[in-house]
Amino acid sequence: MLEQKKGDNGEAIAKSMLKMAELKVPVIAIVIGEGSSGGALAISLGNKIFMLENAVYSILSPEGYASILWKDASKAKEAAEKMKITAKDLYDLKIIDKIIKEPEGDFDKLANNIKKEIINSIKELKKLSPKEIVEQRYNKYRQMGEYKKLDFKEKK
Repeated sequence: MLEQKKGDNGEAIAKSMLKMAELKVPVIAIVIGEGSSGGALAISLGNKIFMLENAVYSILSPEGYASILWKDASKAKEAAEKMKITAKDLYDLKIIDKIIKEPEGDFDKLANNIKKEIINSIKELKKLSPKEIVEQRYNKYRQMGEYKKLDFKEKK
């Protein structure tokens, strides 16, 4: 069994996630640039998770993935494609709830797009009781991703 040292980042992330899962208030997360590492894992517990359309979100950088998988960080582009870290990929996998459009060069419009999503989410989530907020977060987290059922029955 692995021994965890005091101050271990993995333990801190796990404890934070446990506390966040138990929050009786809504959690809305917005990835605005690069959401990565343990922080990406932690915000995956949001009741609502949004991403700007040009943001990326992953628990590991493409360079880190390439280094682990192929022992070659220069294959980061290939790794990024396999990792599915774009807003569209993550929306399709039901990891995020919505992609927020980024009007080119118009920060005020972008800020208004973000504000609109936050306000709409608060209106929706405030209809839920504290217990329902926790249940919604739990159910959302359990339904993330894509799973394939394997048939292990022997063919005759």
